[in-house]
Amino acid sequence: MTGIHCSAPGRCGIIGNPTDMYGGAVISCTVPFRAHASVTPCDGLLLETAGVTFEVRTEDDLRLRGDLFDVARSVLDYIRTDQLHCRIRYSSEIPMGSGVSSSTALTVAILAALLRYQGHDYSHYRIAELARYTELNHLRIICGYQDAYMCTFGGLNYMDFRGKAFYRHAAEELYATVEPLDRYVPHLPMLLAHTGQQHSSDAVHRPLRERWLEGDREVRDGYEQITRLAQEGKKALLLQEWPRLGRLMNENHAIQRALGGSGEANEQLIRRALAHGSWGAKLAGAGGGGTIIALHPDPPALEQALHKEGVELTFPPRPVPGVCYSEEAAS
Repeated sequence: MTGIHCSAPGRCGIIGNPTDMYGGAVISCTVPFRAHASVTPCDGLLLETAGVTFEVRTEDDLRLRGDLFDVARSVLDYIRTDQLHCRIRYSSEIPMGSGVSSSTALTVAILAALLRYQGHDYSHYRIAELARYTELNHLRIICGYQDAYMCTFGGLNYMDFRGKAFYRHAAEELYATVEPLDRYVPHLPMLLAHTGQQHSSDAVHRPLRERWLEGDREVRDGYEQITRLAQEGKKALLLQEWPRLGRLMNENHAIQRALGGSGEANEQLIRRALAHGSWGAKLAGAGGGGTIIALHPDPPALEQALHKEGVELTFPPRPVPGVCYSEEAAS
């Protein structure tokens, strides 16, 4: 029996995040790093990553342990059958905890590879929803829909999440609307810069989600405004009105910062990017560490300036394919 290899990219939020958790809208782009997973026939059920192998023998082996196998455990906890015998190898080029969907890309890659290995040919919409459901209910991370949709669909997209503010059972979830923008935007004068700090998106999202569910007016009004900014940002992006898009990005970040959704490492890097002439700069993900995205007239010049100041990891957003499959010879 032939094995399956699958890969999925990371992503960065340009404007609108984090309203994908609240029925809002987001413009997001992939990044040039991917997570990889391969599934090949095996007598047992083996997980392998970073040169370490773990054998799944009982249900207790799928209990989360805070190690490198938790993402794979969460996927297996959701879709495993007693007849599943295979070796699951996985790795990632995406810096973990960097705020560009490292765990989601890995979830999508492993999930999609296992589904294809089992003979399922699901739509991108269904894979995205299953990945989000897995992260929320089995990996136990408070998360929105942007990450799962972007890692699955790839590209540069405007995404509308109306009707998805309240989490439902997978069978009851509506599908998001995904509008590809790649063909209309020949280049993105943007740069991503990592703070050097890892973070958990759950730690940032959970308290804000609780406030929103409790009806906190500041949070609800703020996220309604960020949704409108994403709608305006779509027009600015398509018209390549960069100063206008930058102002909208700055307003997006100001709202999220006022709600407590940023962190000092983020703020320092954003101030640097703005001081070096960026039209706009904001969180690319959840905040609390991770990565910022800056809109700049000359991204290579900004990159050089930030490197001189000690920022080690910078990279551009880049529309790349979403989930990709290939056959792999059995080991």
